[in-house]
Amino acid sequence: MAPKLDFSNCWAKDARTGNPVVVTMENPNFSVVEIDGPDSAFRPVEKSRGRNARQVTWVLLLKANRAVGCVAWLATALWALLGAIKKRLIHRQGVKMASEKLGKGKLIFRVIRAFLFTALAILFFEVAAYLQGWHYFENPSLHIPRTSDLQGFLHTVYVAWLTFRADYIAPPIQALSNFCVVLFLIQSVDRMVLCLGCLWIKYKKIKPRIEGDSFKSNDVEGAGYEHPMVLVQIPMCNEREVYEQSISAVCQLDWPKDRFLIQVLDDSDDESIQCLIKAEVSKWNQKGINIIYRHRLVRTGYKAGNLKSAMSCDYVKSYEFVAIFDADFQPNPDFLKQTVLHFKDNPELALVQARWAFVNKDENLLTRLQNINLCFHFEVEQQVNGVFLSFFGFNGTAGVWRIKALEESGGWLERTTVEDMDIAVRAHLNGWKFIFLNDVKVLCEVPESYEAYRKQQHRWHSGPMQLFRLCLPAIITSKISACKKANMILLFFLLRKLILPFYSFTLFCVILPLTMFVPEAELPVWVICYVPVFMSFLNILPAPKSFPFIVPYLLFENTMSVTKFNAMVSGLFQLGSSYEWVVTKKAGRSSESDLLAAAERESKAMTQPQIYRGASESELSELNQIKEQKEAVRVPLKKVNKIYRKELALAFLLLTASVRSLLSAQGVHFYFLLFQGVTFLLVGLDLIGEQMS
Repeated sequence: MAPKLDFSNCWAKDARTGNPVVVTMENPNFSVVEIDGPDSAFRPVEKSRGRNARQVTWVLLLKANRAVGCVAWLATALWALLGAIKKRLIHRQGVKMASEKLGKGKLIFRVIRAFLFTALAILFFEVAAYLQGWHYFENPSLHIPRTSDLQGFLHTVYVAWLTFRADYIAPPIQALSNFCVVLFLIQSVDRMVLCLGCLWIKYKKIKPRIEGDSFKSNDVEGAGYEHPMVLVQIPMCNEREVYEQSISAVCQLDWPKDRFLIQVLDDSDDESIQCLIKAEVSKWNQKGINIIYRHRLVRTGYKAGNLKSAMSCDYVKSYEFVAIFDADFQPNPDFLKQTVLHFKDNPELALVQARWAFVNKDENLLTRLQNINLCFHFEVEQQVNGVFLSFFGFNGTAGVWRIKALEESGGWLERTTVEDMDIAVRAHLNGWKFIFLNDVKVLCEVPESYEAYRKQQHRWHSGPMQLFRLCLPAIITSKISACKKANMILLFFLLRKLILPFYSFTLFCVILPLTMFVPEAELPVWVICYVPVFMSFLNILPAPKSFPFIVPYLLFENTMSVTKFNAMVSGLFQLGSSYEWVVTKKAGRSSESDLLAAAERESKAMTQPQIYRGASESELSELNQIKEQKEAVRVPLKKVNKIYRKELALAFLLLTASVRSLLSAQGVHFYFLLFQGVTFLLVGLDLIGEQMS
């Protein structure tokens, strides 16, 4: 069959001749459509062309109003940021430079600074090449001409740089990037497994249950479980802001007065604070509470040394359990009844750990972000490990220990700054089991300033690596099963304490900026955006009210990777800062019930005259002196902000890399680098802990 030739379409295209006719009319009430060709009249007319001028004007005005509002908001935020930069970086008003006591912090800062200067030099060179039109050489599908084919010295240098970059710089960066991506995926899988375990616990309603009868009542003899002897310890050191509320909360525990003893373990080196704590202990002692005050003359070993000294007393042998509370913790009156009863008919149980709740979680942006992290730690990590493995790291406070388990595990040791994790690991190696109570909460504080939070995180991430070096031989030679050994070495220490800060810092603070200047080494978008956002979503699930802070949480966690990486390296290689202990500064926040009780006590004190019976003149003068010291405590101190050089250097490095990403038209990389750089800038200027209205 002969092919059919149809030239109608082609003929119609060629037949479009003639001059267009334009008709103008006065006061037209219909739309005029320009006809270009015979078929254009039959095409569907767009709806937007049917709008009249008034509708288009209103749409444009609305869009302009939104754009102006957005620009005004951005301009206000930028102006405030520039004002803070001018105030703190240029004029140095109310700020001081954060000191680096040891060579490790200075070394990291020097490396980052050298990296920043190199990035700036490369950026200027790349911008010059882009303006000259040489950026076409970056296309891998194009042939890079030989240097002899080009004219000029800069052409030769640029082509040589491209060749050297592709052959020698890109391969190791790509290899390191792939390695970190693999670690990132492994850690993400671990997080997902933990979340699935938490979901299974909630679905099955699994939680530790108390079997048998409760405690004996004072009225009914012979029924229930007799109250055991409990020792309550409150270690503290220069805790001027919180000592009173913690002692008050512990003294109000619902337990027979003859069945528990409170030890206030004061390591303060300030005599005024010692007098205040002694007076508080004396006040509760006069009310019939069995409480004593202990102060060490030789303050060695930090908190571990303090607890070890207290456990060496002869009267401790009469007690079966010990409950530990840090100075800012305020347990509920029924805490001992909710925890100690789990030890009944469970001789293998060594520890009952309660959950923390925070009285100042909404104080500022920093406390909100900490609340997200700690809620995930308790709700997911501690609960899942406690249910399925009967092992987790002791949190150092808000827990009850069996004294026999402490003694058989070697007691408190002063070899690390994480004495709580140390005793938990040794107890687990000896076959003891732990229980985590997610529904028993103890009020406490989170650090409200970045300086306090930074020092706390340094201690929490350097200590585990130091402990890992010391405990690794004991873990390998212990009698526990191979699965428990693998869990402790691979998951508990390596994955969650070493790999997490390593890949987080390396991937997002080193490799990502490098890929902007070495585009031959690529970092996929899903590694930068999709997977981190999904993992941040999983972390926020235990704190659903914090969903609006998912983006700041992701950026701030990447920012904190600098401190965590530095601490991890210090602990792993036994550097000096790995044994540095700085007491976390508290603000002395109280819960609403505590504030109401304090107001009620003050009202009673105002209505009733105070009578000191049997008090001598020296005692009265001492009481007046204590009152004056308490009044001095209430005077707020002016906050001094600090400037953190490593964070600022990384901020400028990431902002430089974001400018470089514009030349490559990488939108996702640009926005991520920009926001991450701004976050580093806020942290470096100590703006992350400012109060929120």
